Amino acid sequence: SSGIEARFTVALPAAGRSILGQKAAQILTEALPTVVKQALLYQSLDAKAVLRHVDCVEDQDSLRRQVTEAGLVAFVGDGSILPRASGNSDAPMDAQQAIKFQSPPSLQRQFALPHRGTVTGMAIPQGITLIVGGGFHGKSTLLQALQLGVYNVIPGDGRELVVTDASAVTIRAEDGRSVESVDISPFINNLPFGKQTTDFSTPDASGSTSQAANILEALEMGAKTMLIDEDTAATNFMVRDKRMMQLVASHKEPITPYIAKVRQLSRDGVSSIMVIGGCGDYFDVADLVIMQENYAASDVTQQASLLKQPLPDEGSFGKLAKRAPQSDTINAAREGDRPGHEKVAINGKHMIRFGDLEIGLESVHQLADKSQTRAIGDALILARDSYMDGRTPLSEVLDKLERRFDEQGLDALMPGRFIGNYARPRRYEMGMAINRLRSIKFKQVRG
Repeated sequence: SSGIEARFTVALPAAGRSILGQKAAQILTEALPTVVKQALLYQSLDAKAVLRHVDCVEDQDSLRRQVTEAGLVAFVGDGSILPRASGNSDAPMDAQQAIKFQSPPSLQRQFALPHRGTVTGMAIPQGITLIVGGGFHGKSTLLQALQLGVYNVIPGDGRELVVTDASAVTIRAEDGRSVESVDISPFINNLPFGKQTTDFSTPDASGSTSQAANILEALEMGAKTMLIDEDTAATNFMVRDKRMMQLVASHKEPITPYIAKVRQLSRDGVSSIMVIGGCGDYFDVADLVIMQENYAASDVTQQASLLKQPLPDEGSFGKLAKRAPQSDTINAAREGDRPGHEKVAINGKHMIRFGDLEIGLESVHQLADKSQTRAIGDALILARDSYMDGRTPLSEVLDKLERRFDEQGLDALMPGRFIGNYARPRRYEMGMAINRLRSIKFKQVRG
């Protein structure tokens, strides 16, 4: 291409179902050209700010690539401002009030960036990492920065030097979500009344079954790093203490907790970064323990190792089933609409209206913008019509979608429509939306 194309959406003024012509003309002939001139023409912009933005993005791409090549799953640069101005704001806390991040000396690494030069910060290696500390000392703040470290941020965000493995997925319990044909047997077996778990389906998952399904679905889609906050996890899924095991015998407990499987996942190349505030049993499996105290990080791995107790090895992780989505169970038609007409819309960042159904994404924490959500809704239709033949596993459907986007951009979603409010989603969030469509059916693929 010889140029850059900018797309955006303009809402025209209306009274009922009629456009207000004179006001629309004013917008299109006066306001819009002014916006274009001020926002899109280089001579109208702050040249230094433009260059700073480009440099910032290139540095983040370079840093993420180097971190991956170094065998790390995350990096937090010294001087980063991790806290936000408020709970509903992405803006950084005022620099005069915030405590800037400083790496513990034992975890400090250096990387050379093309524009910023040499930067230092905390390197988190592959394996099992715990973030511990008292309440309100910055544990979850650090994890939240890591979960959005899969994206580049703008200059001034405060987290320009926070990067995370691009395949990292946030895992939590999600009571009430639907689960379809997931093999959760690595974690859950021997359910009451003989309900099988190798091809598990339910319209109303519990905390433990939903968290198990979320992990297995993430692995199915290719995730290599699990981000878990104890506060949003199912307690009985994370751990069983010794006294509970004495009271409730193992053969009566269907749940194999995450602590019993996390080492097997690590051996299989899947890392875990967990915020742990109340369960010291995880010291037994940790490779690295970071303590947050007054928003300052320290490496307490050696102290935590003195508290370790032997934990039996559970052997292999278990089977990871592939599932093929059935295209005839994906339908965005609304009752009463004309045949062949489908309606996909969004209601904010965490809700897709798919025909008469709603796909709730409230627990999908790594969506950055509602433009991604809009693209996901239309991607479901594209995937159904182009790649779902009843035999192709979900992971391959997502592979094909990503290749299509690489080749055609997001125009592939609505050819000829030139949509101005799409942003590209990750494969993981697209898969999560498919998995949460309550009408969806899968067939497990053998072999």
